[in-house]
Amino acid sequence: MENYRNFSIASYMFAYYAEKVTDAQLREAMETYLRVIPLKKVYVENHRATTDVPVSRLLEIRSILEEYGVQVSGGITSTVLVNGIQKPALFDTFCYTDPAHRAEYLRIVREAAEAFDEIILDDYFFTACRCEMCIQAKGNRSWKDFRQAQMKEFSEEIVAEAKRVNPRMNFIIKYPNWYESHQATGYNPGIQKDIFDMIYTGTETREPFYAAQHLQRYESYSIMRLMENAAPGRNGGGWIDLGGSSDNISRFLEQAEFSFLGGARELMLFNFPSLLSSPVLPAMDPFLRRVDAFLDHAGKAVGTAVWKPFDAEGEDQLCSYLGMCGAALELLPDFPESAPAVLLTQRSACMPECMEKLEAYVRRGGTAVVTTGFLHETWERGIQDMTSVRLTHRHVLGRKYMIDRADYDYAAIRCAKGTEDVLFEVLDYKTNATWADILVLADEDNFPVLTEDFYGKGRLYILNVPENFAGLYRLPEEVISVFCAVLSQGQPFFLSAEPKMSLIAYDNEVCAVHSFRDHLAQAALVVRGDCRGVRDLETGTVYTSSRLLPAPHKRGDSALTRTAPPEYAFDLPIGPGRTVYLEVLR
Repeated sequence: MENYRNFSIASYMFAYYAEKVTDAQLREAMETYLRVIPLKKVYVENHRATTDVPVSRLLEIRSILEEYGVQVSGGITSTVLVNGIQKPALFDTFCYTDPAHRAEYLRIVREAAEAFDEIILDDYFFTACRCEMCIQAKGNRSWKDFRQAQMKEFSEEIVAEAKRVNPRMNFIIKYPNWYESHQATGYNPGIQKDIFDMIYTGTETREPFYAAQHLQRYESYSIMRLMENAAPGRNGGGWIDLGGSSDNISRFLEQAEFSFLGGARELMLFNFPSLLSSPVLPAMDPFLRRVDAFLDHAGKAVGTAVWKPFDAEGEDQLCSYLGMCGAALELLPDFPESAPAVLLTQRSACMPECMEKLEAYVRRGGTAVVTTGFLHETWERGIQDMTSVRLTHRHVLGRKYMIDRADYDYAAIRCAKGTEDVLFEVLDYKTNATWADILVLADEDNFPVLTEDFYGKGRLYILNVPENFAGLYRLPEEVISVFCAVLSQGQPFFLSAEPKMSLIAYDNEVCAVHSFRDHLAQAALVVRGDCRGVRDLETGTVYTSSRLLPAPHKRGDSALTRTAPPEYAFDLPIGPGRTVYLEVLR
């Protein structure tokens, strides 16, 4: 079967299967795989929980797999019972304080290094242990500081041990999809990325509602962008599984598509035996041929720069909710000094230098959007000097909105109505010191949802995020469109659509628009500047009919307003669960 041009497929064989599979069964399984998908690599696990696969058997499995022309690497899942004693830790992860646990882990690493030149750690290489040993070792430190220091030290030890046994070793750490919580369990990508040879990214978003993590489906793309930017050139790929999507083939394929659109060069399918009996495996190849063909046209992924510092926390998953509302985002671990626009959340505010960076950035001409979470965290740290917006600690419900952007005249004022009430924090502001671009209307009053301030040569926007982030999905298209227009400053186009549509953009004016909606819907790709139209890269259809959107215009007795290129909205029909691949024709 012909290989893909832009990526490859791998599968992870967990120890429970590797321990029991016969040679004949393994050969039959490989023949099944290779009939339906060009499998290039298999990672064979030597340890999981209480199961160990002997080195001799690992070598036999490796030999059989290599007969089929696939590469073979090793894997470890870091769960265990040592001496049959259960530690007070979720999933029975290792206790890295207990010498017996550490010795057991080093044994597992040595045996994997004997059999393979490459090892990947499944996403249990963390610690949640609170045994008496850990409590004593922690002392007065926070659990975060204690665990991160401990996992840094042990990471260095296992990498050194693996390379001592096998100098050819390429050691990979996989980071799970719950990146918002990494720091609480000892994951430390800011440091570990330079201890391990490579990283790997969990892009499994699974079920976004009936699961405690509430991972929004856009995260299959956004976490890949974050990890690509964390370790450029050393992010091995994306990792998906059937969990939470086993009853929905489209959901599983969507995770694969978004992983590749985000830059994955390899996709790990977990796990090898489960997929053999699943209908998703034969469905993958024709689907991925489409993605592969599109990536032939795509440039480098771009979007609004979002500062997501390592080890910070706050407003978990907000970026994924915004991404589900059409905002094209580029998550970065470092402050993007040269970006035309930047989004700062409560997570950004965890950095002590955040206000210094924000003030300097806006002052010299940048466009910054900060959330209410950021506003709360920086309330006593200088944000009050950049805006007249003030916290009231009151709240308001509403579903009607007024859009009245500062650079537009009175003819551009619009009202819109959402589907249900949304709960916002009440923000106070001073008339004409700050402008409210969007207001929520409630009875005979109104309250800002998006404010705008001039500062130096730039502008500061405050985005009043609904108290329940899912409230974003209740906002009307007119409101979402303004969010996307503001966030996309400096980009050649943005999306105007109902919530649960995503835009993935590239630097050569190519993009993908995906609908998460359950019915046929319209989305408008709004192109800045003159263009001949928008072309569907798959069908060749060229959309030439467009709507010219209102342009900035001086208001009242003002002398002038900012200039901006004309904006043309091209309406596109998008089916449920579909992605359209587009290019702008200039």
